[in-house]
Amino acid sequence: MVTPPKVLVVDDSVTASLFIAHALRKAGYKVITAADGNEGLTKALNERPNCLILDVVLPGVSGFGVCRQLRALDPEHNLSIIMVSSKNTQLDQIWGLRQGADRYLTKPFTDETLLQTVEEVLTAKLSRS
Repeated sequence: MVTPPKVLVVDDSVTASLFIAHALRKAGYKVITAADGNEGLTKALNERPNCLILDVVLPGVSGFGVCRQLRALDPEHNLSIIMVSSKNTQLDQIWGLRQGADRYLTKPFTDETLLQTVEEVLTAKLSRS
C-alpha cells in the first residue's frame, strides 16, 4: 500500500482551511493544519510534509516569512510550497515566488484548480529527486 502524500495547510481563516483540507482529503491526501505562521513553521519542520499550502497573510510570521525561513532552515527538504492569497497583483505573485514558493494561487479558487496545482508541484518534485 502506498502512503498518501502529506499536505500541511496553513491558513488563519477557518473557512479557507476547512475548504482546502476537505478537497485534499477527498482526493486521498493526508492533511494536517496550522492556524498561524509560527505553528505552520514548527509543523513543517517537525512533520516534514510533501507539500505546504501557505496563506500569505497570517498572524505572527507572514506566509512570505515562513516560506523564506523553511527554505533557509531545511534546504535538504524537497518541499513543494504553494502560496495562496487574495493579494492578486503581479508584484505579490513575483514576491511569493522569490521567497521560495513553487506556485502562487489567487483566492478564490476551485477545488479542481487546487488539486491540479498540488498534483503538478508534487510531480515536479518527484522529477527533481
